[in-house]
Order: sequence, then C-alpha cells, then structure tokens
Amino acid sequence: MISIASKARFRQRVIRYAEKHGVTDASIRHRVSRKAIYEWKAKYDGHWKSLMDKSHRPHSHPSEHTEEEYNLIERYYRRNKEDMIVLWDKLREKGYTRCYKSMLRAIKRMGLSETLEKRKGYKAKPYQRAKYPGQKVQIDVKYVPSCCVTNGQKYYQYTAVDECTRFCFRELYDEHSTYSSLDFLKKVIEYFPFPIREIQTDNGTEWTNALLVKTATHKTMFENYLEENGILYHRIRVATPRHNGKVERQHRIDGVRFYSKMRMYSLEDGRKQIAKYNRISNRIPKCCLNFRSPKEVLEDYLAVM
Repeated sequence: MISIASKARFRQRVIRYAEKHGVTDASIRHRVSRKAIYEWKAKYDGHWKSLMDKSHRPHSHPSEHTEEEYNLIERYYRRNKEDMIVLWDKLREKGYTRCYKSMLRAIKRMGLSETLEKRKGYKAKPYQRAKYPGQKVQIDVKYVPSCCVTNGQKYYQYTAVDECTRFCFRELYDEHSTYSSLDFLKKVIEYFPFPIREIQTDNGTEWTNALLVKTATHKTMFENYLEENGILYHRIRVATPRHNGKVERQHRIDGVRFYSKMRMYSLEDGRKQIAKYNRISNRIPKCCLNFRSPKEVLEDYLAVM
C-alpha cells in the first residue's frame, strides 16, 4: 500500500516536471490527468506536505444526531450515568430511535463520559452455554448494604439467575443458613415458569458440607431437597467466583439499580421492594441478549416448549 507521504512526493515531482516541460507532457509521462495536475498546482506552496490528501470525512450527515436528541441524552444522563443500558431504555420510552452503540458514541462526542484506564484483557476459557431455560441456574448470596438498612440489622439477598435467558429471582432473609437456602430454593422452583435441571453454587456452608472435615459425610437440607426433586447439583471450584459470573454480575447491577436508591425499615418492607424490583428487572434489556429483556427471550422459548 502506497503511503500518504509517498503520494505527496510523487505529486511534487509531477509539478516540477510540468514547470519545465508543460502540463501536457507531464500528464503523458506520469499518466495522470491534466485536471489533476492543475488542482495540485493550485494548492502547492513549495513544500510536499501541502500536497497530502486531507480528510474525506463529511462535515455533516443526513442521519446524524439532532439537537433535540443531544438535549434529551444530556437531560437523562445525569440520573442514569451509572447504568448505560437503563439510560438507553428510558430514552427509547421518550422517543429516541437510535441503537445502543450510537447513544454511546453521542455521549463520547458530548464529553459526558469519563475516560477510564483500560484494563488488561482476560482470555476466558471455552464455556458451554446453556441452550434452553432451566438447563443450569446459578445461585449466590450477597450482603444487603448497611446504608440501606435503618434498623441496624443484617440482611442477605439470595439470587438465582437462569444462564440461558438471564431470568432472575431474588429474596431477602435475616439469616445466612441452610434453612434460608432451602426456603429460597423452594421459592425459585415455584417462581420460575420452567423446570430446573441443574443448580450451581459456590462451596459456602449455606449450601453444602463438602469442605467441612467433621460433617463432610452428611448432606445439608439444601442438597437433600435437590436430590429428592431430581435436580443436579454442581459446585464450582474453590476460589473461582468467575465460574458463577452471571449471578455475580447481577449482584453488581443490583447494587447500582436497586440498592443505591433503596431504604428498608424491616424484612417485610425489603421483601415488598425486592418483589417489585424482580418484575422490573426482568423487563430491562441486556447487551448479552442482543438488547432484549429476559422476559422477551423467555417468551420465545415458552412458545415452543
């Protein structure tokens, strides 16, 4: 490929030849049109850099963002800057018709987003994705942030995420135990509109006794209930929370969308709020689902099941 500098130096040679022998002879010798030579001579100032091609990028485009769209983005960006997909969903409700990536480019042009340091890339190992709802469900627990609780007690959020559709269910408890895990499992089976084939968790004692030396031979109530209902149980490797990455990611999203604005006064109050959030979150589009919501993806599967 010929570089831009090489083209400019070639044009300089053509102009110098044309000054000595005329434009016609230069056109025949170097096999370029006379019109091109006249154009080069018009912008030549004695240095070869003046003959370099300038940007061909258009100054305007018929499909570019309008001033109204820029104002709409700026108006909603401040309240939703922590979650771009929610921002895009709210803009669409207000009549915004651009795709998600167009919105991100517009935000970058407006200078609203902060530039973050690029993290070192991680090369993931091949992973067999779930092909149908219920093939594998990831379950995990997170602490409810203390800033959200007014009575000073500790609460825990149990979360279940279907790997195929990202359909999610959450519930709050005031104790972190096998009894709570069993109660949550029963609620998950009742809430999910499809049969569950396999459950995946970490190696916490609220799920299993496998890592306890004294009680390793005894199964927990959680494990016994899975066995009674014919559900496979899979434990991830020790110290590898990324293997439960879908539910871990959901916990981080919940921290931004739910707990940053939530205040609970009791366990009953928290359960009412999280029940409402369960319905809302399953209707929010996800990038991993090609900008469709878990409920929309689930309806497609249920239509053929």
